[in-house]
Amino acid sequence: MLVLFREEQRWEDRTVRELPQFMRHGDCLVLNDSKVFPSRLLGYRSGMHASGKVELLLIRPLSADAKTWSALAHPGRKLRTGERIQFDGVEAEIIGRGDYGERTVHFRLDGDLFALLEKIGHVPLPPYIKRPDTPEDRERYQTVFAREAGSVAAPTAGLHFTPEILDACRRAGAEIAHVTLHVGLGTFQPIRGEELHSERFHITAENARRIKQSERVINVGTTSVRAIESMFLGKQHETDLFIRPGFQFQRTDAMLTNFHLPQSSLLVLVCAFAGREFVLGAYQHAIELGYRFYSYGDCMLIV
Repeated sequence: MLVLFREEQRWEDRTVRELPQFMRHGDCLVLNDSKVFPSRLLGYRSGMHASGKVELLLIRPLSADAKTWSALAHPGRKLRTGERIQFDGVEAEIIGRGDYGERTVHFRLDGDLFALLEKIGHVPLPPYIKRPDTPEDRERYQTVFAREAGSVAAPTAGLHFTPEILDACRRAGAEIAHVTLHVGLGTFQPIRGEELHSERFHITAENARRIKQSERVINVGTTSVRAIESMFLGKQHETDLFIRPGFQFQRTDAMLTNFHLPQSSLLVLVCAFAGREFVLGAYQHAIELGYRFYSYGDCMLIV
């Protein structure tokens, strides 16, 4: 864990198990409790053979019964409106097209789609993990505090926590608050234009009270930052908030976050919080010392 001190413009090489040392009474540690669901489906185009294989990544439900979804499709160019896909005996139809390869998909089934996904869905591992998903990934690619299914990628800063570290943070005086922001395209796609894809979020009244009344808010992950800042901007249920340099943070006093890739909105958010030159200097230090990037990589605490 690389610790960045904004006021002093310096950093220290530490470890995640030392995180509780940076907690104090009056702090509120904010965790995104969204849970990754098995949103990757492997099927084939109706009436075709092996050459007609199709992969869908379900992004977000578009209907109250969760049978119509926005999804990414591969191979996207070949899937036209009206085409049907078979997934272990369940049929889905492409009923619309969107930007950046998105498709609107309607599933024809009588039961609950989420129950079906638990049986036939695959864990949407990051693309740089070059292996099929395993049953163990359903637990490993998940935070220990995940509760509400809806994300297509883990809020990765939370992967560093164990129950023991959380207990140590509490003993140090930090209160815990949960928010829920379901990770979708707005979090992990490269920057395209001036807007992000909208993502679903909610914060209960009790958790909002804890956050508002705390002396210092420490957001775990950029998704927690976006949820909190969206709440203070009056947004409800949906957010397309794109945080960039010049943004006035309302309730983010410190942040734990992983190392992000160039051309990502996540890196832009971190630069908005701590300053571009300072952050890029810290990134160069991390590269030189062999810090790990990506979802399963190391993290930085910015105070």
